[in-house]
Amino acid sequence: MTAKNNLTAQGSQTNLLVKRVLLGAALGLAIILFFVLITKNPKPEWGKYWMIRPLIITPLAGAMAGVCNHLLDALRNQGGSKKLIASILMIVIYLIGLWLGTVLGLDGTLWD
Repeated sequence: MTAKNNLTAQGSQTNLLVKRVLLGAALGLAIILFFVLITKNPKPEWGKYWMIRPLIITPLAGAMAGVCNHLLDALRNQGGSKKLIASILMIVIYLIGLWLGTVLGLDGTLWD
C-alpha cells in the first residue's frame, strides 16, 4: 500500500507541475500576443518573421517561472511567515521572469 500511495502522491505533484508550467506559458503567450498583434506596420529591417522569436521566448520564460513557482511551493506549505515569504517570492520571480522573457523576445524589434 505504501508504494501505491507514493506513486499517487508523485503523480499529483507531476500534474501540479504541468499545470503551473502551462499556466505560466499561457500567461506569457497572452501578454506577448498583445504586443505582437498591436504592431500594425513593422519595420522592414525586422524581417518577415520577426514575431516568431518573441512568441517562443516569452512563453518559455513564463513556463520557467511556473517551475520556480512549483519549487517554492514546498516552502509555502510550511506555513507561518514562510508562507508569506514564499508567496511574495513566487510573484516577484514570475514578474521578473516574464519581464526578462519579454525583453529578450522583443530585443531588436519593439524593444530597441
